[in-house]
Amino acid sequence: MEARPVTVPKLQLKTVCSNCTVRELCLSVGMSVSDATRLSDIIPQRIKVKKGAALYHAGDPLRSLYAVRFGFFKTTIISEDGREQLTGFQMGGEMLGIDAISDDRHVCDAIALEDSEVCPIQFSELEKLSRDLPSLQHNLNRILSQEIVRDHEMLLLMGNLNAEERMAAFLLNLSNRMKHRGYSPTAFVLRMTREDIGSYLGLRLETICRAIGYLRDNAIVRISGRAVEILDLERLKLLINGCSHRAHPL
Repeated sequence: MEARPVTVPKLQLKTVCSNCTVRELCLSVGMSVSDATRLSDIIPQRIKVKKGAALYHAGDPLRSLYAVRFGFFKTTIISEDGREQLTGFQMGGEMLGIDAISDDRHVCDAIALEDSEVCPIQFSELEKLSRDLPSLQHNLNRILSQEIVRDHEMLLLMGNLNAEERMAAFLLNLSNRMKHRGYSPTAFVLRMTREDIGSYLGLRLETICRAIGYLRDNAIVRISGRAVEILDLERLKLLINGCSHRAHPL
């Protein structure tokens, strides 16, 4: 049996939320410098996670939530029959570990798709501090709400969209997230494999390749290896909204 990846954390300098490059996407958004400093005080050290290593595994106890400072992660669960299901991708400014809040144990594995860095936020201290800082409690509620919205979007993908539309929705989601981080919304690199994308979208590898081919042949996107160039953003949106010519069903 292949060994599971393990995390070898490396401690770095003390985190200062008020100076963080992804502050406006994280828990400290909208907070004063003094309040952000109080949040920094419950973040012991940044943790570096090497590509392929696990930040945590399913079954691990809840100790911290993790704000992704930079890098890219995937979260996966293992079904009862041993199959892996990919449940999400997380990038800078997003949170990991929320899955453990209800039962105090993680229900998924979080694996780094590239060399990454996270800020561990001690959950017990976060709960205490949020009682004193309404802005922090608001931001925590906002992040929890975003997780619910992502779940709803995933259900929509699985239930109503065909393969080409699912792939279009996936690329548009990445495009929007890149734009919010100040990067190009039309040219970016996929950190995940096509197998990862297939697992997330509930599609076989050959179906993913066919969907990419459809978008390419219709001059909507250009994908070379993992490099993505969106050639027609409006047509990509129209495809998802059902206003374009519908591709063949699954």
